Amino acid sequence: MRTSPPRLITAYRQRGWWTDTRITDLFDVAARSHPSRLAVADAPNRALLCGGNVLRLHFAELEQLVLAYMLQFRAVGLERDDILITQLPNIVEYVAIYLAALKLGIILSPVPMQFRRCELEQIMRLTGARSLLTLTQFKGTEPARDALNLAQMHQAQVLVLGEPQLGGSIALVPRPPTDAELQALRTHERQLAVSSDDIATICWTSGTEGIPKGVPRSHNHWLAISHAHFDGAGIRDGDVLLNPFPLVNMAALGGCFMSWLHAAGTLLLHHPFELPVYLQQISADQPQYAIAAPAILNMLLKNERLLAVTDFSSLRCIGSGSAPLDPAMIRGFRDRFGIEVVNMFGSNEGISLVSSAAEAPLPEQRATLFPRFGRRELPWPQRVATAIETRLMDPDSGTEILTAGQAGEMQIRGPMVFDGYFRAPQLTDAAFTADGYFRTGDLFEIAEEGGELRYYRFIGRLKQLIVRGGVKIAPEEIECLLTQHPDIAEACVIGYRDAVFGERVCAIVVPRQQGATVSLQSIQSHFRNAGLAIFKWPERVRMVVALPRNAIGKVVRPSLAAMAEQPD
Repeated sequence: MRTSPPRLITAYRQRGWWTDTRITDLFDVAARSHPSRLAVADAPNRALLCGGNVLRLHFAELEQLVLAYMLQFRAVGLERDDILITQLPNIVEYVAIYLAALKLGIILSPVPMQFRRCELEQIMRLTGARSLLTLTQFKGTEPARDALNLAQMHQAQVLVLGEPQLGGSIALVPRPPTDAELQALRTHERQLAVSSDDIATICWTSGTEGIPKGVPRSHNHWLAISHAHFDGAGIRDGDVLLNPFPLVNMAALGGCFMSWLHAAGTLLLHHPFELPVYLQQISADQPQYAIAAPAILNMLLKNERLLAVTDFSSLRCIGSGSAPLDPAMIRGFRDRFGIEVVNMFGSNEGISLVSSAAEAPLPEQRATLFPRFGRRELPWPQRVATAIETRLMDPDSGTEILTAGQAGEMQIRGPMVFDGYFRAPQLTDAAFTADGYFRTGDLFEIAEEGGELRYYRFIGRLKQLIVRGGVKIAPEEIECLLTQHPDIAEACVIGYRDAVFGERVCAIVVPRQQGATVSLQSIQSHFRNAGLAIFKWPERVRMVVALPRNAIGKVVRPSLAAMAEQPD
């Protein structure tokens, strides 16, 4: 299956942005060059999550597991261009399943473990998938049993990893192929001649519109965007990478998974996130690179007990993103441990901005600024900067913004940008401009630094703007300042209706100390000291134990709207 128009394939290949290299080719090179190097390792709490022994496989062993799953897929009737929905945690088998499916031209459609009947039914209906692969049990739930109930309605088969087999499902129990089977597999793989232009995965957006949107990406899409993370994080040959994000979207796949293949390194698996286990893996496995959410890094740097019992000596770099970073956090990890925190901004659709010490040496810059990749007038050394095209467009007038300080929608074009939402032509038409730019829905402004216009500053989401008295307020800007309040661990900003101004700002906060309260007066005093414009100050505050988050960790703002509307 291909979604890229022939004219784009030709253009991107002529420029050298796309090639014949497939994701699986990277793995084959790694397995051939470093058969005895540790390739992938389970988290130590695997048995508590889903059962089974903790696996730690070298590249040669992982290659054998890939071949075993290829054999299994053929046995259950999966063929090229079939869509296989996978609902699995981050375990070693999942990595092998990815590689086995891609070698056979099977399109993987990974979904988070948190998805239930509603989301799965929508995805099955949209894709027409006739196979779903999951587990019998995970953290006290029974994903396979739920999948069986759904599969009956869609005449789909449910594949289950390992034994015991659940009635009505098909157990995948890998076994090494015989010599004859191995020869047949190799011959079949050559005959398939899977192309790097073929679709490899269909990932899913977080669904703020309420309906999941499928994002098909080819091998070439993934390879084109993978350089942003690999170069930005400074990954080196043989590096050990700790990935705590689910293998379902850009953060894990375009980040750690692809960088692991480029480096022929070691991929440490982790998810769902448990801080003690995460820190145990850092101390025991000595990764050079790890990913963590901003709130985790902020909290960790303030917890002297945890810092004292964790060995950070191996870490060169930590990748973070999805929310503005705190300059004090960046500076703290650099000064105390010699670890550089890299700010990353990406999406399944293909945006790929990275701010590291090379592009933004000062913590105050790196916390909020991203180099203006894709601007021909601004040279940057990264490979992604020469391929992607970026521009800011005024949401009201539709004109391009070329001066500092004016918020505009980020639009992107290039070889790492997907072709359109899966089987959703109306959504695709609305998402792209007439000249082929993808409308990201993300608001940025051009920032002036040292008299130059070399950076973008993230402002917020276009659809999440609060309009107070006709003035637009980006929640993310307010949230960044709220998290710097000494008594606040996390925060979310929601607009609530007002007869005079249209909307006002409500801060929904998680106090740092359980059971404590954070007064509106202290928040406003904090904003006054920061010098923020008064119209942006919260005028209502609500306390919660935790912010509601969706399956991939983003705050579910609509669920907080009713709380914000409640009068004082």
